[in-house]
Amino acid sequence: MKKWILLVALFFPFLAKAQENTAKEKPDSVEVRLRQTYEKREVMIPMRDGVHLYTAIYEPKDRSTTHPILMMRTPYSCEPYGDKFVRSLRSSIYAEHNYILVYQDVRGRHKSEGEFVQVRPLNPEAKAGKAGAIDEATDTYDTIEWLLRHTHNNGRVGTWGISYDGFYATMTASSNHPALKAVSPQGPVTDWFRGDDRHHNGAFTFLQTTNFLPWLEGRHEGKGVMDQIVKHDVYTDFLALGTFKDADALVQDTTETLWNIIREHPNFDAYWQSHDARRSCYNLKPAVLVVGGLFDSEDCYGAWNLYRAIRSQSPSTELYLAFGPWWHGGWTRRGFQGFGNMYFGKSPSDYYIDHIEYPFFRYYLEGEGEKPAHRVSVFHTGKNEWEFGDSWPVRTTTEVPFYLHEGGGVSTEVPTAVASSTSYISDMAHPVPYTANPTRYRTKEYMVDDQRFAASRPDVLVFMTDTLRDSLTIAGPVEVKLKTAISGTDADFMVKLIDAFPANYRYPKEALEYVDDPRYPMSGYQLMVRGELFRGRFRESFEHPKPFTPDSITEVNYTLYDVAHTFLPGHRIMIQIQSSWFPIIDRNPQKFIDTYKCSVEDFEMRQEVKIYHQRDNASCVVLPVVAE
Repeated sequence: MKKWILLVALFFPFLAKAQENTAKEKPDSVEVRLRQTYEKREVMIPMRDGVHLYTAIYEPKDRSTTHPILMMRTPYSCEPYGDKFVRSLRSSIYAEHNYILVYQDVRGRHKSEGEFVQVRPLNPEAKAGKAGAIDEATDTYDTIEWLLRHTHNNGRVGTWGISYDGFYATMTASSNHPALKAVSPQGPVTDWFRGDDRHHNGAFTFLQTTNFLPWLEGRHEGKGVMDQIVKHDVYTDFLALGTFKDADALVQDTTETLWNIIREHPNFDAYWQSHDARRSCYNLKPAVLVVGGLFDSEDCYGAWNLYRAIRSQSPSTELYLAFGPWWHGGWTRRGFQGFGNMYFGKSPSDYYIDHIEYPFFRYYLEGEGEKPAHRVSVFHTGKNEWEFGDSWPVRTTTEVPFYLHEGGGVSTEVPTAVASSTSYISDMAHPVPYTANPTRYRTKEYMVDDQRFAASRPDVLVFMTDTLRDSLTIAGPVEVKLKTAISGTDADFMVKLIDAFPANYRYPKEALEYVDDPRYPMSGYQLMVRGELFRGRFRESFEHPKPFTPDSITEVNYTLYDVAHTFLPGHRIMIQIQSSWFPIIDRNPQKFIDTYKCSVEDFEMRQEVKIYHQRDNASCVVLPVVAE
């Protein structure tokens, strides 16, 4: 008996392990259902120059009818390779409607042949039809040609993509293949110097880019760099690290990677100009749906500005725009009703998927339904309602200057003081953090974080209107017009447009399950409707930076990208001004020197910054106020 017990005891761990392995190998029920209706093929599609691109094709088994093709081209890998199905098919509304779904590794990435080029610009020789000349548009054209011949399709092709994949969607539109009917760049990379996730107005996105290093190149340069830097929290550890130069020493890469390109191109030179995706927006034949998130910390700039570029450069394109209260890619998340501690009501993403995106592709690819009724669909925060129209802004707006006043006031009245300014000390040993709480990574919620932590700092200026008696809706870009004097030769200017909630504000009970912290005190909450940093040396030109003359009054004018927000009665409009946003943006050395090659020892660590609010030098923020 004891011997039997011993044998069972010895065998049981192996039995348990076998059961565990069997459980792991158990087929996924959703994938099983997908396999009943779909089959997967992996092919290497030949391009005109002989290079082959890896392409995964998920095609309905039903051959009784033809199907539209919906394609995504990506530098991030079409995994899983082999027999397994991509997970996104599980929740895909297009799989439900039997689309042929195609995923392709772009040239030079993962299983595709050829050389990878970051945000590869259009090739004039390819456009002119030179034999063997290629770019992303020709690769798309050749892929579509192959797919039309080798799938059971209805002759209609669409493409889409988010972020970097959104850039490839933009390039796809430029191919103008006659079968390409609909394209949707979503949160697209558009201009990596003036906006998007590598720079903001010429200032380097220190945390975002360093964190993203392993994914910037196909060879995974910089892998492990963040682990070397972050031991406590990103604010403490990036401050201890120092500058780009110190991070560069950890990267230790000598090849032509984007990291090194950033270092060698500190200004908006020919390299950055040629890689601006807006140069490709002429005479686009397919219908285009541009999508973005109002609180997208990565590519909000790209979505707004790509829409404008297509609208002006290709007026005959059937162009659509959709914006909601989302983070980067948040529009794909069904059930989304809140973000951070902000509540937006009935799911904007459900509405977008069911009433905007799918009807767009259905009409142009299936040939079913009606043409989308609205060219523009934008969700207005504050009142938490969609607005629809034929162009953006949907309604007529008036540019109304909101002037800063002595004593921290804001009004539409021009200041009357003869001499008036407010100053602060910008201290790069203690830069203003991007969020109140310590984090080990860049959070997506910081775009809607409560800004009371910043308002309490002596190096953050706060100006605020009286309590609003009526609603005030703004729609469009916000213009910043500062009159300033600094004691050094360069400075950053971070301006935040904030909705200051009433002291008695409370969420309704139904909102509490959708916010991060239902017990968070929303009374007096300071919502950053829009905030953006500008590197002062670029105030006259991104191509030709210019130092400040110390202690001389200087204009610094720039644009905060578009907003769609309603300040409700009882709320107040607040404007905050500071000179750092760390480590989202690298610290300005407060000297007119190369920020990519300097050390902390080169910094002018402390300098005085004055913001003027007097009759002949009035600082203001110009809001696009909607006519009620």
